[in-house]
Amino acid sequence: MKPRTPPSEQNDLFRARLVEMIDMRHELVKLAELIDWEVFDREWGGFFPSHTGRPATPSRLVAGLLYLQHAFALSDEAVVARWAENPYWQHFCGERFFQHRLPIDPSSLTRWRNRIGEEGVEWLLTETIKAGERAGVVKGNDLKRVTIDTTVMEKNIAHPTDARLYETARRKLVRLAREAGLSLRQNYNRLGPRLAGQIGRYAHARQFKRMRKALRRLKGYTGRVLRDIERQLDKIPEGALRMRILEMIALTHRLLAQKVKDKKKLYSLHEPAVDCISKGKAHKRYEFGTKVSVATTNRGGFVVGMRALPGNPYDGHTLAEALEQVEILTDQRPDMAFVDRGYRGHGVDNVKVFISGARRGVTRTIARLLRRRSAIEPMIGHRKNDGRLTRSPLKGTAGDALFAVLCGCGHNIRMILRHLRTAFCQLIWLITRLCIIMVVKATSTQPNQIGKMAA
Repeated sequence: MKPRTPPSEQNDLFRARLVEMIDMRHELVKLAELIDWEVFDREWGGFFPSHTGRPATPSRLVAGLLYLQHAFALSDEAVVARWAENPYWQHFCGERFFQHRLPIDPSSLTRWRNRIGEEGVEWLLTETIKAGERAGVVKGNDLKRVTIDTTVMEKNIAHPTDARLYETARRKLVRLAREAGLSLRQNYNRLGPRLAGQIGRYAHARQFKRMRKALRRLKGYTGRVLRDIERQLDKIPEGALRMRILEMIALTHRLLAQKVKDKKKLYSLHEPAVDCISKGKAHKRYEFGTKVSVATTNRGGFVVGMRALPGNPYDGHTLAEALEQVEILTDQRPDMAFVDRGYRGHGVDNVKVFISGARRGVTRTIARLLRRRSAIEPMIGHRKNDGRLTRSPLKGTAGDALFAVLCGCGHNIRMILRHLRTAFCQLIWLITRLCIIMVVKATSTQPNQIGKMAA
């Protein structure tokens, strides 16, 4: 059923209103006035086709929680817990009176993300762009000049080693066999973990011949358990458990068959779509996750587009998709795009694309804008350190797509809040300075008036 609308304005003699408890000059209060919350009621209503059942949570509450979660880098549980303690957060999410209980169960955020999908969270990013324009963070023709780059959003997995993957596959197969009531010849619950730890010690001591021999034994343990379960598949009835076992068998076959230099290797059993990406970093040669395209304004670094790119595509092949998303979110096509040399051979004709290092046909203005292209690098660092772009906890490629867009929303919210906070401080400083000037003028003219009176 569609989200319920909040009740009409009512008086409560026993509780004070939030507007009487908080400072209305706070940046979150001002930001709440800049966002058009009715957009979410209108655009998210189509995701609830049923007209029966319990009404869903108000869309403004969910949108506000998602904004606050990624603006302050919190988990689902933490953002709900802090909401119950912070009156400014409650006002931002549309409450009129202070609430002492949790607004929703944290698992409701997971269900909302799955329901609205990537299209729904893109509306969150669109509203931050419009709020940035109303607040003055995005000025003039900023949306006509964009900078585009790619980064890696790592997945929430352990570092993939062969020993860890073999042992994890064996353990999962034994657990599924126990759920299905299968009797295994041997489960290697005692030998497997011991041998996996020994392989790590051999590698640390650089005893690679012993390490490879132990690794072959561990691989044999996993293969024996796999074949034992396959022989007893007829005993498992049709259902969800049988599908889980068949899926795990397919992943284990893929794991045991892959070679060292295979391109599409399996790096995680619970996240099979993880890619191994090398960005040429000295401190981190390989990163395991998904590639993310980031589009910001050339001046200011305001996010106007973010999209996950599974499969580790070439950067130049992703430029058309990134520009298309920017045009959809901002309702206007950018005139110029500034990229690095990894985008050579992009094939985009409807937008002027300038690659860093180019000298032919570059005016002084274009050269200055090209120098501004490198400002996107620290902006990506801010999203990873201040936001949650460092590691994606959501499952699958769909979770990566949602999480990338939400990280862009959090970055824009932080920029708008900082702008509102700075503008208020500048206003206070100007008022203080005017008061000081008026006092100085008054004291400087007072002796002259006294002298005139004496004469």
